[in-house]
Amino acid sequence: MKFTDGFWSARPGVSALYAQEAYDIDADGDVLRITAPTKVIERRGDVLNRAALTVSLSSPLEGIIRVRVEKNSGAKPGPGFELVGAEPADARITVTDAGSTLASGALTARIAAGAPWSLSFEADGTTLTSSGHKSIGYMALDENAPVTTEPAGISGVTTTGLAPASAYLHGRLTLGVGELVYGLGERFGPLVKNGQTIDIWNADGGTSSEQSYKNVPFYLTNRGYGVLVNHPEHVSFEVGTESVEEVQFSVAGDALEYFVIYGPTPKEVLERYTRLTGRPARVPAWSYGLWLSTSFTTQYDEATVSSFIDGMAERDLPLSVFHFDCFWMREFNWTDFEWDPRVFPDPEGMLGRLHDKNLHVSAWINPYIGQRAAIFAEARDAGYLVKKPNGDVWQWDMWQAGMGLVDFTNPDATAWFQDKLRRLFEQGVDAIKTDFGERIPTDVVWHDGSSPDVMHNWYTQLYNKAVFDVLEEYRGEGDAVLFARSATVGGQQQPVHWGGDNSSSYESMAETLRGGLSLAFSGFGYWSHDIGGFEGMPDAAVFKRWVAFGLLSSHSRLHGSTSYRVPWLFDDGTEADGQSAVDVTRRFTNLKLELMPYLYEVGLEAHRTGTPFMRPMQLEFHGDPAVDYLDRQYLLGPNLLVAPVFSEAGDVQYYLPAGTWTNYLTGETETGPAWRRDTHAFDSIPLWVREGAVLVTGSRSDRPDYDFTENPLVTVYPGFAGTRTVDVQNPLDGTSVTLTITSEGDTVTVTSDADAFFRARRAGGDITTATERKASLR
Repeated sequence: MKFTDGFWSARPGVSALYAQEAYDIDADGDVLRITAPTKVIERRGDVLNRAALTVSLSSPLEGIIRVRVEKNSGAKPGPGFELVGAEPADARITVTDAGSTLASGALTARIAAGAPWSLSFEADGTTLTSSGHKSIGYMALDENAPVTTEPAGISGVTTTGLAPASAYLHGRLTLGVGELVYGLGERFGPLVKNGQTIDIWNADGGTSSEQSYKNVPFYLTNRGYGVLVNHPEHVSFEVGTESVEEVQFSVAGDALEYFVIYGPTPKEVLERYTRLTGRPARVPAWSYGLWLSTSFTTQYDEATVSSFIDGMAERDLPLSVFHFDCFWMREFNWTDFEWDPRVFPDPEGMLGRLHDKNLHVSAWINPYIGQRAAIFAEARDAGYLVKKPNGDVWQWDMWQAGMGLVDFTNPDATAWFQDKLRRLFEQGVDAIKTDFGERIPTDVVWHDGSSPDVMHNWYTQLYNKAVFDVLEEYRGEGDAVLFARSATVGGQQQPVHWGGDNSSSYESMAETLRGGLSLAFSGFGYWSHDIGGFEGMPDAAVFKRWVAFGLLSSHSRLHGSTSYRVPWLFDDGTEADGQSAVDVTRRFTNLKLELMPYLYEVGLEAHRTGTPFMRPMQLEFHGDPAVDYLDRQYLLGPNLLVAPVFSEAGDVQYYLPAGTWTNYLTGETETGPAWRRDTHAFDSIPLWVREGAVLVTGSRSDRPDYDFTENPLVTVYPGFAGTRTVDVQNPLDGTSVTLTITSEGDTVTVTSDADAFFRARRAGGDITTATERKASLR
């Protein structure tokens, strides 16, 4: 949202009031409070008829500093996000004539006394970012002000109108030379956000637009810090655009609150951010296997479903989850939680038969209830649906005719919705796809009196939490999993999220990856996407390239819109040398299941520390300037580098940072830093193991949920030195075995703390079977 006309002037109709000086600074317990008049006070008369801003500094958690700016502090404060990890921090305050500081951990905020306004954030004697002249502004607008006061797509019937406000507060933080910004939710444009205007406003815009299903007003930079703007409502970011030297963020109203979060590494920024806003839950091992869907508008019944499942088994394609999309319910009834009796006359029997095939079952829902559904009247009469200001139920026809929206601010409505879900779980459903949650109206009244503007983005958190909580209640902690589309701050606590409606093309495959990388920078630990693209029917080449990418993601789902996604539909299976869609799917499914001991531990790390499963190169190699703009490759956990192939011909260019890398599929080694240009057949992909890695792989490749401590293979890669311990989990009962790997001279020794069989080898060498809990590799 832009308020200025160039560097010097405000736009017509905009009255700008800026914090001009720190007139006085007071320490109030653990809060540093500054009075910032909007004119430099030179004489006594200047204090009259003058607006002043109150700026408060405090710390909700070590290494994080809160900045709150208020024009009128008598207004009711906004709710902010749920800061589940906030705890009293040891804030150290000093006040001198020259200015004051508030320090939390290694991060210090320094406010200079007097004019000009100067607030800086420092660590280890270095300024990370600062808020200087014209950085804190109260912008009053008249009705003719030519500024962008709402994000694209808000006005009109599709998103039911966010009215422009009459005043905004903005903050600005400087960008240093070469400083790059990442994050701000799942965004499908350039990974580096410099030069972009970004509106934090959830929308159902697909992956080919600037809109996003998962808007997160949090960014981090390559200078060792992150910023969370603590407003669930619409936040507008100008990332080096209105002021090319600064990131500007603005919100409507009389208060603005943001947090500066210190690292110094990007991983440490995310560790602190997710400690404050919530860590991803632990997900079950079975969820990492391949998911197959009915697709959306295709025709299906139990016979169709069985033909898909049996066809996968006949072709030795391991399947872990089968998903029923919307039409498991009767048309016009979504969501009424009732299996369409015309198509599924025996749902309990069918689900039992699927379980007998060692499958888990996922079912689609959304938070809307169509008018035709019998439970619409039940919800309407009980007051469980969102209402218009006149007391009528809010309804529209964009999706299901006359549908209403469940009001999750009403505890009784939430409990009612959860009871409907419990019946599904009793029937045999194991996981829920929580679709939608973005098209939330603003011309409504909420049960608890919440602001409609706040609820537009916040609704998804209430929706997904309601479902995830009852899933955990039913299945137990660590065995609950969603497949969610919409999210905001805190949504990472309810995994997994998928990338939304993409298209069946290489371009959409690339934008999908950019979205996943951007979401990883926003604190989300797990992420998936529709393999082959949702819209359209991918040709065989697109499908096969996407299969390799999809099965080297945290979660892997075959799903489409109007066409099925079983692999044998894409070619006739006669391709030589294992290049058919069936062969390629088998190859990469087996590969993922073989990697499960490693991948499961990566997921546990995401749960423990907030470090994402899929890691942008900038997260792992933040000191290497060659990775700053890379958005077509990533690390899967700490040790596997993946570079998806975005062409039929198999041409791919990618970068290996410093160190000795080993190709996991071929055993080839390469010394980085190096740029490579390869050509890959469909059954291949650049997959490299990092120098010094110890990789534990499994003894099975037919399912994801098995005892990983049963005869695993420990591979030690070039560059390993010293001593390291690796935990190998048994996801079936929660036990684990600890392996200790020690390098002494030319010998590497692997020992186990339990009577467990394991095998070990150096990369490219022979496999040694351990005896007496020990293996020596020479």
